[in-house]
Amino acid sequence: MTAPFESAASLAPIPHGFFGRRGGVSAGALASLNCGLGSGDDPALIAENRRRVADGVLPGAALTGLYQVHSHHCVIVDGDTDLAARPEADAFATRTPGILLGILTADCVPVLFADREAGVVGAAHAGWKGAIAGVTDATLDAMESLGARRARIAVAIGPCIGRASYEVDEGFVERFVTDDPANEHFFAAGRPGHAMFDIAAYVAARLAAAGVTRIAIGGQDTYAESQDYFSYRRACHKGENSYGRQLSVIGLA
Repeated sequence: MTAPFESAASLAPIPHGFFGRRGGVSAGALASLNCGLGSGDDPALIAENRRRVADGVLPGAALTGLYQVHSHHCVIVDGDTDLAARPEADAFATRTPGILLGILTADCVPVLFADREAGVVGAAHAGWKGAIAGVTDATLDAMESLGARRARIAVAIGPCIGRASYEVDEGFVERFVTDDPANEHFFAAGRPGHAMFDIAAYVAARLAAAGVTRIAIGGQDTYAESQDYFSYRRACHKGENSYGRQLSVIGLA
């Protein structure tokens, strides 16, 4: 059995998918397709959920992941890589068929990359810290080191927290505006002392500034769409003890 997922036409025919919380075996607040290794869920249920993801996109592929730390670091994965090692990084790239790169999110931005002609793919976890530090730039650099060309790379931004749900304080806004005054455009007015942040648009603009010309944005809001996606912020607001993570994957057949 496999689970439902969203795909991006811009990445086709590269095997990839943005999965939500439907189609799995976990229960309770973590129902049902929880793929988060650090969520406190039953490891056997997580393993089955991750198997359903892999089988739905690239049957027989080795699903690998990272120990995500909200950094800008990107690693290269190949046939000699220990796929169970989970290095501390927030992006990876490969040109090796049969490896499925998996990014876990629960409000942060999953970003999938592909240069179909070169046969190089990448995936990044862009929380706000990694996004402003340049995790997508690092992914592009790593892909180019494997033979990709930036002008050919297509990128899809998957389900993440939407602007209407992402309230931040003035200090947060100032951090981004200090980095680049143009970043003010990604914030809308909120209640006094606060603003609403469009992180998907920020990541897309960062990619465009880096030379990417094909960028797709899914437009989902993980916080608001509780039946379809896990959300760290929603779980915190509801006082839940844990939260699930959805998985976004890409690989080469």
